[in-house]
Amino acid sequence: MNAVGEDVLIARAYLSRVAEPPAPALARLVAEVGPLEAAERVHSGHVDEQVAGETRARRTVHHEVADLAAAAAAGARLLTPEHAEWPEWPLVACAMSGRHELAAPVALWVRGAGRLGELCEQAVAVVGARAATGYGVHVAGELGAGLADRGYTVVSGAAIGIDGAAHRGALAVHGPTVAVLACGVERAYPVAHQALLERIAAGGLVVSEYPPGSVPGRHRFLVRNRLIAALSAGTVVVEAGLRSGAQRTASDATGLGRLVMAVPGPVTSGLSAGSHQLVRDGALLVTRTEEVLEAVGRIGVDLADRHPSGPRRPTDDLDPVSVLVHDALPARAAREARWLAMEAGVPIGAVRAALVTLERRALVEHRDGRWRRRAAAGADTPGET
Repeated sequence: MNAVGEDVLIARAYLSRVAEPPAPALARLVAEVGPLEAAERVHSGHVDEQVAGETRARRTVHHEVADLAAAAAAGARLLTPEHAEWPEWPLVACAMSGRHELAAPVALWVRGAGRLGELCEQAVAVVGARAATGYGVHVAGELGAGLADRGYTVVSGAAIGIDGAAHRGALAVHGPTVAVLACGVERAYPVAHQALLERIAAGGLVVSEYPPGSVPGRHRFLVRNRLIAALSAGTVVVEAGLRSGAQRTASDATGLGRLVMAVPGPVTSGLSAGSHQLVRDGALLVTRTEEVLEAVGRIGVDLADRHPSGPRRPTDDLDPVSVLVHDALPARAAREARWLAMEAGVPIGAVRAALVTLERRALVEHRDGRWRRRAAAGADTPGET
């Protein structure tokens, strides 16, 4: 990590607390004049009306030294754009979006062993409902494990349900995962996920733009969702209601130019209604890790197998005419070539050529002037009635 001056850290820590995110006017000011001058202007009140509106209530609050000490005591640190591990390219989309609600953070508080910039080089967000079904939890866990096993960082919000399942899936294969919180990084929220958050921090990162001591609030969950979307190349919604935080994350991803994917579910499930609506609105339907990677992965490398399920059949690679002739053959009876031509609707010459191909593939046999399926090949085909 490159050295960042103590004065810059203190200024960024002050700015991190002085405005409630997202704070687009403050972010613009910091980008224009730098953190030191921006902090001085905010403290003195010498700012324009937009910045004043975002900072007026807290500009005299100076907890920055205490915040840095509290973070250090919890094994956390303040990550700023001046650090080498700052995820510059992922977060530049926030500044370029032109949408106030997607403004970039002025700093991030992080806890864990990972380096955020490296973790975000190949990252996918997996989000969804808290009150998830068994189906949703299973799919989220499989996606988390599959993505992490292929070297992708799984980003989510550490919530009960889909988020937790995605994190656990990644951890199960000892893969990288990042949890973005709506409170201070030293807090275990939800409390039931205290052990999970410790495991995430051990190999990945727990991230928040809220300084130590910050408590979770409904609006903060919605605000932090833009960071989940921004730190990822794409967002997969596993289960979501029609009005949900996961749908907000998907909306933020769209606003940031990120790919949105959704997993289908039962049409009778209200928890899949949001996913289905996303697909109707243009999200990519995905059902497994390979399809996610094909969408967000390396061009020409992460390609999904188009025939992933079930064993291959002996007839899978046959040409269309050979398939027609093979299908025309009864399961337990022999037929002449002319009869097969009538049944398959194929010229007699083409039937004879197809029968040669089928015989070479050991799918048919010729006896006494007639053709029949070989017993082994006919085992998985419907019988003649």
